[in-house]
Amino acid sequence: MTEPTETPGKVPENALLLLGCPEAPAQQAIALYMAHQFRTHGSDLLITGNPSVLNLLRVSDTEKHYIGDMKVLEKCIEEIVEKRRAADLCIVCAHNDAAIAYAATMRHLLPQSRLVVIIFGKDPEPLAASIDFPCEKIVEKAVHNPMQLKAKVNEVFGWAASRT
Repeated sequence: MTEPTETPGKVPENALLLLGCPEAPAQQAIALYMAHQFRTHGSDLLITGNPSVLNLLRVSDTEKHYIGDMKVLEKCIEEIVEKRRAADLCIVCAHNDAAIAYAATMRHLLPQSRLVVIIFGKDPEPLAASIDFPCEKIVEKAVHNPMQLKAKVNEVFGWAASRT
C-alpha cells in the first residue's frame, strides 16, 4: 500500500466509485459498505461500472439504503471528458487487467483527484505490481470474504474506529 496523499478521514465532497467486473463477491460487499460510509460521512458518491455490476447493487439494495446515484461507466467517462463531472476522490476496484486500465484512464482524466485503487482477488500482488501510474493502493487477497479488505479500507479512509 502506498502512503496516503491526503489526510485519512477527510471527507471528499464528490467521490466516484468505479467497480470492475462482478466476478468476485467481495467487490459487491465492499462497494455497499463504502457507499454506506461515504453517505454517512456526507460525500456525494457516484457508483459506476458495467450494467451487470450496477444491477447486482440495485437488487442488493432495492430501497437504496446504501447506494445512491449510479451510472454506466461509458456514460460516466463521457461526462468526465466533457467536463460535466468531476470527483475529489476516485476509487477503482480492480481484480483484473481491464480494471487496471480503467484506473489508468481515471488517473489521466482526473489528474488532480485522489486516486485509490483497491486490488483484490486470488492473487492481487502481480496485478498491483503492474500499476505504473501515481495512486494509492489497497492490496488484499479477497474473493469471497471481504473482512480483511474492509479493515484496510477503514484504515485508508480513516474509518478504523467504525464498527459498522
